[in-house]
Amino acid sequence: MLLASMVALLLVRLIALRGNATDLFFDEAQYWSWSQEPAFGYYSKPPLIAWVIRLSTDACGLSEFCIRLPSPLFHAATAFVIFAVAARLYDARTGFWAALAFATLPGVSFSAGIISTDVPLLFAWGLALWAYVALAQGRSWLPVLGLGLAIGIGLNAKYAMAYFALCVAVDMIATRDRRHLLRDARLWVALAFGIALIAPNLLWNASNKFATFSHTADNAKWTGSLIHPLKALECFATQFGVFGPILFAGLLVIVVRAYRQGVPSADRLLLAFALPVLAVVTVQAFLSRAHANWAAVSYVAAVILVVATMIRDLSWTWLKASLALHLALLAGFGLAAASAGQFKLPGIEDPFARTLGWKEVATETRGLLADARKAGQPFAAVITDERALSAELLYYMRDEPTPVLAWRAGAKPADHYELTRPFTAATTGRVLLVAMRRDTSPITGRFKSAQQIAVKSLPAGRNSTRAYSFHAVEGYSGP
Repeated sequence: MLLASMVALLLVRLIALRGNATDLFFDEAQYWSWSQEPAFGYYSKPPLIAWVIRLSTDACGLSEFCIRLPSPLFHAATAFVIFAVAARLYDARTGFWAALAFATLPGVSFSAGIISTDVPLLFAWGLALWAYVALAQGRSWLPVLGLGLAIGIGLNAKYAMAYFALCVAVDMIATRDRRHLLRDARLWVALAFGIALIAPNLLWNASNKFATFSHTADNAKWTGSLIHPLKALECFATQFGVFGPILFAGLLVIVVRAYRQGVPSADRLLLAFALPVLAVVTVQAFLSRAHANWAAVSYVAAVILVVATMIRDLSWTWLKASLALHLALLAGFGLAAASAGQFKLPGIEDPFARTLGWKEVATETRGLLADARKAGQPFAAVITDERALSAELLYYMRDEPTPVLAWRAGAKPADHYELTRPFTAATTGRVLLVAMRRDTSPITGRFKSAQQIAVKSLPAGRNSTRAYSFHAVEGYSGP
């Protein structure tokens, strides 16, 4: 039954992915460009996402579909891992409903249409949770391999996997019966295995001035005012959308009940792997900012806990209502993505604006490069002034021989392209500057000759546009 349900759901998602009319979001395009340069690390993320995309595109092709293909496959695999965890803690019936609930979560349905670091992270978190439960319940050494592998995979996907150690600590504080694992060599062997798998990335960081660590710290933005209650409230409220309103409300009820009455050991374990990350992300939002997906790993344990509680309390009406709502949202996401750029919402910009219009700027840039070659004055390179533009041009002009380079404004690189492909004096001759910023004088002022070729306002959906300026520059005067 579970296999049939997951296969059917996967087929629906593959059909929706094939019909997706959006361009690659610039993060997706950036991950693809990383995949063309295999390494043990990149400026803003560990390397796994690039490796996954490389495997997919080598097997499938370079289309948007092939780049995003690992997402629905990973989510299906994560659902099976959730079944295994729930079946071990409760029973197979709970495992079935928990797996189905996870696979249809609004956040998962949205994520299945894009490629992101959260996708392999959720799989790794689920595998690590299964292995931790198996370690706690038995004496076998088999879970050691699973836990170490999961930790290594998770850390190579996203450093948020480190939250797993926090959750283990909370579980051991809350449950005396699991503290024996601190004296169990298997736990420490698994941890050592996981660290060994992330070691190449740590060495890459050490040789690149700890670029990824610096970027991660910068993302926290702990500067200026550190009191933002409205941002914390907004972050908390968005979890109703990520996890689903019924399930998140159910989780809150369970938390209150646990505080007042206590909960069984299995429930307590799942709370330990759900609440700490939610709490940390909410505090982060209060201090600065946080994105809704930063707490995504919480819902691996949370979905099992809420479903198990609903089944135990015979709350089938709420569970089925939640599934029906989530299936409707799944269909809505697919239809909306297939119609991206074709419908107009009154009074607001196109909801897909950030994922549309990138092909158009690539086409404009290609045309200018071709015209210059025909005129016998080819451009030696293209300079971009934004990470998003660098990533999109690299993907949508991937067959263009003219190199795409990044303008580096300061001594310290601000993104991966400024680190790996900055424009320097080594590039001589005429260069085409493609800019998204309105004031290009900080760039054009560094050249002896700068001529504006065109200013374009290109469509990014039915009622949205994105402005670009194109300049021919020559005679770089140096930093």
